[in-house]
Amino acid sequence: MRHRRFVIATTATLTGALLLAGCSAGGGATDIEDKSADYGFNEEGLPIVDETLTLTFGGSKAPLAPDYSEMELVQQWEADTNIAIEWQNLPDQVYAEKKNLMLASGDLPDVLFNSGLSDAEVVQNGTNGTLLPLEDLVEEYAPTLTAILEERPDIRAAITASDGHIYTLPSVEELGILPYPNFIFINTAWLDAVGLPMPTTIDEYHDALEAFKTQDPNGNGAADEIPLSFRTDSFAANPHDLIAALGGQPENNDHRIVRDDKVEFTANTDGYKAGVSALGEWYADGLIDPESFSQDDVAYLAKGKSDTPILGSFIWWEGKEMVGEDRVGDYALVGILEGTDGERLASVANNQEISRGAMAITRANEYPVATMRWADRLFDPVMSAQSNWGPIGVTLEENADGILVQIPATGGESEGERRQRVAPGGPKITTAADFETVVAPEPRAKERQDLVAEFYAPFQANDAYPPVMLSNEELDQVSFANTDINTLVKEKFASWIVNGNIDAEWDSYVTQLQGLGIDDVVATYQQAYDRFQQGGE
Repeated sequence: MRHRRFVIATTATLTGALLLAGCSAGGGATDIEDKSADYGFNEEGLPIVDETLTLTFGGSKAPLAPDYSEMELVQQWEADTNIAIEWQNLPDQVYAEKKNLMLASGDLPDVLFNSGLSDAEVVQNGTNGTLLPLEDLVEEYAPTLTAILEERPDIRAAITASDGHIYTLPSVEELGILPYPNFIFINTAWLDAVGLPMPTTIDEYHDALEAFKTQDPNGNGAADEIPLSFRTDSFAANPHDLIAALGGQPENNDHRIVRDDKVEFTANTDGYKAGVSALGEWYADGLIDPESFSQDDVAYLAKGKSDTPILGSFIWWEGKEMVGEDRVGDYALVGILEGTDGERLASVANNQEISRGAMAITRANEYPVATMRWADRLFDPVMSAQSNWGPIGVTLEENADGILVQIPATGGESEGERRQRVAPGGPKITTAADFETVVAPEPRAKERQDLVAEFYAPFQANDAYPPVMLSNEELDQVSFANTDINTLVKEKFASWIVNGNIDAEWDSYVTQLQGLGIDDVVATYQQAYDRFQQGGE
């Protein structure tokens, strides 16, 4: 595939054609004529076009979001730019069901906004010409985004495909909390009842769970206490930090970490084996909820709100969500426990704060130049804050320091529910620096930031695998193998803890992983990681 570029036809009055060279669906080269000048395109200032230009946008939206045309912020965008949008965005699940048919049929909107595209879909639809390459448009018509990408090559690398093209625009929210989703909480009222202090080591934590099991801390005379409950393969309920404490192996959902710029698979190491084996001993002693390997979020969260307190310790994103407002005062964050080797190891997840796929321009769009200017406005930090949380005067207001802060929600509506109704999302960038100078984190997010800074970040045990976009070839090499590998790891994790048979099966398990291609998978991720470190090229 030849390099694609847009070519500006220079005329003094901007009535000449603007041409975008791209690949057609069949893989050949085609020129897409940009007609922005027909509507009185302005290279600077507002409006973007003198005559109203109408574009069609498709993609996903939050469950509580109205039609985007009803949002105050979206209406302001149209008034400012003179670009009207016919919104076809659908609730996530509905859009997911229709997305592939839309892409295959060629019946495309001009723009995919909150595109919902996987990396594989971005690469496939970029290389076949369904999505336009954006890097030259960004350089020429998106000065705000260009300045950010020059300052932040990691963001540029995250949105750059292996062929060197940018097919989607980013969404960035750098709160620093996603790498540490698995908070361990313990019932301090029960600690008081059994006469134990807050545990600081993995052995003290084990002793507390054992006391919860045997000493009736809820005082009802029944052996109904659940010392520890968690969920496997969840966003925020995994016992990864316990594996690190018991075996010295940092772990995450992907079983893929980075240390010293080396990609490592975690679930075949001696440390992982030691950690899982120890959890098997805990299970045999009745310290782990048997439903930890089968429960969904609904069943899991219900345990914390039972009429009689039954939950001694749990792992979740937020304590109040698990146990409710009335009971949250009885629980405290454990943090990172000193492990059996005397170290404190906080496992880092691969949850990304730099996301791609926030917006794409399709080959149906005859006005990509005006569209890119429209998108660039959303990367202004103040506008990004409004796209993310809602408009100033509705959800945000300036404090005495000139920082945007949340206006409390009213009428029984939560801030999260209000956010779905008034914030369209899409392309936006709020960096860590912006959270200091432009917009304050939501109160819940700020609380979590403080907890991460105190209890987790000082003990970071690994680096996250960065937001690398794999090539088509790399995706082919890892996708099917990962499915089989992750299925095997999940099944054996549960089996070994419940049945205590890890020693008997370990060698055959390691051999199975090798047969599934784990070494090739790690090598592929290393290759992509190295490319990312060079700026995505």
